[in-house]
Amino acid sequence: MGRVYAYAKISKKAQKIERQIENLKKAYPTARLYQEAYTGTKIEGRKEFNKLKSIVKPGDTIVFDSVSRMSRDADEGIRLYMEWFDKGINLVFLKESYINTDVYRTSIQQTIEATGNEIADIYVEATNKVIKLLAEQQIRKAFEQSEKEVRDLHERTREGIREAKRNGKQIGRFAGAKVTTKKSVVAKKLIQEYSKDFGGTLNDIDTMVQIRARVGTLSRNTYYKYKRELFEQLA
Repeated sequence: MGRVYAYAKISKKAQKIERQIENLKKAYPTARLYQEAYTGTKIEGRKEFNKLKSIVKPGDTIVFDSVSRMSRDADEGIRLYMEWFDKGINLVFLKESYINTDVYRTSIQQTIEATGNEIADIYVEATNKVIKLLAEQQIRKAFEQSEKEVRDLHERTREGIREAKRNGKQIGRFAGAKVTTKKSVVAKKLIQEYSKDFGGTLNDIDTMVQIRARVGTLSRNTYYKYKRELFEQLA
């Protein structure tokens, strides 16, 4: 028995990865998890994925929530699938279990066991090629279906926005609406604590130094905007 690994990926950091992780842990609770946020379709640049590729060995298993988590590019995904298949690495796709490597490996093994002479060996070799070709076709279909689901989701989102606009609903923030963030709350509190304009002892430059030490980057424009907002609140 080899080791079991699980891999979760989101394309953008703003997306949520928790659902994938929950699915993977539910199906394979002892799997060693690799996860990352990555924008793009190519494997190059996916640090955690490449780290996993470097340590996986024949007999090991890699579990994905769906085929699109392995790759968003069909040709690249098929090449990687076949590479791992030939090395004896097991691939599991929770949402597309029909393309799990054991499906095709079992078919090949059954063919080998059913024959045993020289002619049969030729038959086995030909059958194996057919099975791999079938696997490639099924994998490509899985990629195409995954891509279609993404396109459909984007279209439903766009249609929902268009429908909301037709019905007079506000999409996004109203013009001029203020956004309260944790950073702005802390910064304003420090302005009131340190700035001479609010009873403190420091000038604007020294006040900005104190704020940056607490919350990180803060531009002059943002600092003075916070001061204006505080003056308006206290007026």
